[in-house]
Amino acid sequence: MSHAHRPIIGVPCLLGIAHFAQNDAWFPKIYGNVIEYLHAIEAAGGAPMLIHLTTNAEVLDRLYRQIDGLLLAGGEDIDPARYGAPRHPKLGDPDPLQDDVEITLTQRALRDGKPVLAICRGIQLLNVALGGTLYQDIPSEVEGALNHNESTDRKDMTYLAHPIVIERDSRLADLLGVTEAPVNTLHHQALRDVAPTLRVTARAPDGIIEAVELESSEWVIGVQCHPEMLWNGADPRWARVFQAFVQEAGMHVEH
Repeated sequence: MSHAHRPIIGVPCLLGIAHFAQNDAWFPKIYGNVIEYLHAIEAAGGAPMLIHLTTNAEVLDRLYRQIDGLLLAGGEDIDPARYGAPRHPKLGDPDPLQDDVEITLTQRALRDGKPVLAICRGIQLLNVALGGTLYQDIPSEVEGALNHNESTDRKDMTYLAHPIVIERDSRLADLLGVTEAPVNTLHHQALRDVAPTLRVTARAPDGIIEAVELESSEWVIGVQCHPEMLWNGADPRWARVFQAFVQEAGMHVEH
């Protein structure tokens, strides 16, 4: 793919504080995202573009029109009000604006046929945006579940904690070249009721959903693991997922 026509991949921001501000609450907040997402997109031939969180529909529309694909990254828990559920005591602190922006971008990208790669929170957001629901806290809601925060507990985002079994006829199996793969795991929420237009394509040994794809032919993949932490070391096969995502986004580039 010509570097002059690198597809632009939109990556919605997270709200945070600058590293030099440490715990100074008075210091202005910043928008950004984990650099590994950006590096994975660049290495795959894309040009990542951060999309800040805004209530201005005109601004968000202008930003959306510039992107050729959408990557939904990890982040905070989604407000269960989005799928009609009360808050669980173990729920983290949702960011309503992030939910708003990402649902808006996701629904629009799906309508326009732009490719979507949804990672961790992203797979959950994708499911909610399409009418699905979530387990708000796996340990207290799923009997016999594995520790799905083991990579977090070990403070090693590349730690391959458990395998996933992938449907043989899925896009994910085709890209990875296997029907079973070890993954890292850094989440306490998971898909519960799957949206009608999504198909489950991978599960963990305890039955927790680990990957989905759109039932139709559009390029939409959601994964519960963090492949942005794996492609450049622990499992290079995940680079193929980013490459296929960017290649599909290239079909939407206006030369």
